[in-house]
Amino acid sequence: MHVAHLTLHDFRSYADLDVALEPGATAFIGRNGQGKTNLVEAIDYLSRLSSHRVATDAPLVRAGTDQAIVRASVVKEGRPALLEVELNPGRANRARINRSPLPRPREIVGLVRTVVFSPDDLTLVKGDPSDRRKFLDDLLILRSPRLAGVRADYDRVLRQRNSLLKTAGIARGSSRDAAMSTLEIWDDNLARVGAEVLGARLRLVEDLRPYLGKAYEAVARGASRDDADLEYKASIDLPAEGDLQQALLDAVAARRKEELDRGISLVGPHRDELLLTLGDPQLRLPVKGYASHGESWSFALALRLASYDLLRADGDDPILVLDDVFAELDAERRQQLAELVAGAEQVLVTAAVAADVPAALQGVRYLVADGTVTRDE
Repeated sequence: MHVAHLTLHDFRSYADLDVALEPGATAFIGRNGQGKTNLVEAIDYLSRLSSHRVATDAPLVRAGTDQAIVRASVVKEGRPALLEVELNPGRANRARINRSPLPRPREIVGLVRTVVFSPDDLTLVKGDPSDRRKFLDDLLILRSPRLAGVRADYDRVLRQRNSLLKTAGIARGSSRDAAMSTLEIWDDNLARVGAEVLGARLRLVEDLRPYLGKAYEAVARGASRDDADLEYKASIDLPAEGDLQQALLDAVAARRKEELDRGISLVGPHRDELLLTLGDPQLRLPVKGYASHGESWSFALALRLASYDLLRADGDDPILVLDDVFAELDAERRQQLAELVAGAEQVLVTAAVAADVPAALQGVRYLVADGTVTRDE
């Protein structure tokens, strides 16, 4: 899979842009603040309908305008398709395939698959549990786009249930009875949808584990594939064999009073954690708090490489985006990473300094300056 052409209209710093792309490596070179990351961000947005840099769509729309368009010609197994997303902050976004509107924008998710390496990847290791949950969910949705709807349903159920918990916690008499009766319905909804999210995450962690060990061995000096591991820690006691939905319902019932007192849902996938560990299998230590800066970077890179390898194993070669990562790495790690990804069908690189891009990724080069993108011949 590769993007053959990218068109932007009022996206980030670009009023209008058309740029042709090719398979293999393409580097966008320019000083910071010139718009090179905006280019790869647009392609990543088509993949997931979200940005790896910001949490909402509003910053993606050029200042002074109220709509942005990202359009890309994508080639998969020799067949071209035109994908388009119209961003309308505060209103519903729209998506099209080959000019035909889709009923829901999320139906475009997963048609382009991207794996993005960026300086912010360090938050996968050092950040909050929510960063690691997002990492899992983004990868889940790329593998199975249907889960985008499931994840959206879970967020909706969680909002409704939290609102009801607040109401029930302060209500009295018949109002409280009514709220508690309604809460039982939302308990069922939380358990039903939450069990699907939880089950999918558990399977993903098992699928990802062998690729993580291999990737960490490749990027960390002197490491073996047994050094790095990950484990899913749920907010409930997982049944050895059995019904995740019932386990969630039992956990909700056990913490009912605490939830009412605090007015929030304390059970479910939104409270889970992905534990990242390093060291001898008999004495593993959490990466967060124990790993050095170099080990943390290696682990973050290994998570992205493992994601890439897992998606490839599914039968699809994702587009790799290396967004300003080489400036963060020493020469040896630059070379290791470049050699590991050079065989991808399409690799998009951004760098402030051309010399930071390793020889293995010296393909087509574009110069980005003052809002213009020029091919360097």
